[in-house]
Amino acid sequence: MDFELDAALRQLGDEAREVGRAAAQRCEIQEDSWLIGTSREFSLELAGRGWLGMTWPVADGGGGRSPLERFVVFEALIGEGAPVATSWFADRQIGPTLLQYGTPEQQARWLPDIIAGTSAWSIGMSEPDAGSDVASLRTRAERRGDRWIVDGQKVWTSGAADADWCYLIARTDPDAPPHAGLSEFVLDLHAPGVETRPIVDATGNAHFCEVHLDGVEIPDDHLVGTLHGSFKQVMRQMEHERGGIDRLVSNRRLYLDVVDAAPLDDPRLRQEFARLESGYRIGRHLVLREVLGQAPPGWSAITKTWCTEFEQHVAEFCGRVAGADALTWNRVSRNLCYSPAYTIMGGTTSILRNIIGERILGLPREPAAR
Repeated sequence: MDFELDAALRQLGDEAREVGRAAAQRCEIQEDSWLIGTSREFSLELAGRGWLGMTWPVADGGGGRSPLERFVVFEALIGEGAPVATSWFADRQIGPTLLQYGTPEQQARWLPDIIAGTSAWSIGMSEPDAGSDVASLRTRAERRGDRWIVDGQKVWTSGAADADWCYLIARTDPDAPPHAGLSEFVLDLHAPGVETRPIVDATGNAHFCEVHLDGVEIPDDHLVGTLHGSFKQVMRQMEHERGGIDRLVSNRRLYLDVVDAAPLDDPRLRQEFARLESGYRIGRHLVLREVLGQAPPGWSAITKTWCTEFEQHVAEFCGRVAGADALTWNRVSRNLCYSPAYTIMGGTTSILRNIIGERILGLPREPAAR
């Protein structure tokens, strides 16, 4: 089987790598650029090149291009460490969600700014007592006339401090079963009653945020999709979030830079290098199954588990190559500090392994303890 991309796709990937490399050189940190690499200026450049909304319908302002074209562009950009975070969440999942569940009026209102690179979005899902368990969300939205009044707190809301909008999940029916009483809204992060507090992590970065909501008013026409039907919608959204190339190449540029200086005549490092090269190819094919629409339901749990554990192996390899230098503050040590987050954010690996076992492999659940 020939896994090579055709000449046009390779040329597009080369172009994106050149653009990404130039942008990354202007950034202090190249790793995890899809999360922490905020740049309004680069978002406008992406828009100018037609690299936002690439696969969306032309009728909705999108590029109408193939999923493979988008794949090679963002594999190259993120792999080089380009600062794509300002547009990433909107392009990766908010736009596709609005295309699938939004009204024509909602699509006309929000999609053009995403495609133009002029709006930034965050995702208001996790809460202090509800990380991977979406059904445990407690932020409440109560309808009052043509408005919803929202009270609650979100946490680990990536990019909220720099965003314009938040795709918010809230409980709209407190008496329904946990999975059945949730709805989705578009929240203006500049609305009265919204307070965003950046959280500084172990690396000194503050892309994670708390978002406090105190009597926030959301217009009724900002409700996306079916009232009380969020759980089904968010499961589809998580397919976009968990199965993409970003989960494989967060620290790709660091790895390539370290390999250039690695003493691969050491048989132990050479063996690890071979394992990582094989792992990258496996992860890439897992992502490509998602991209090409060949993956069965739930496949993104496999993709994210493999790819994020791979990224942790990359960080450990880079640390071993750096040796004592990894004890000082530099790209390698920063990535070592950050790498535990890979298997936590977007759904913890323990949760995803349960999904793989129960929903994909059909394994029986462990009986509840008495």
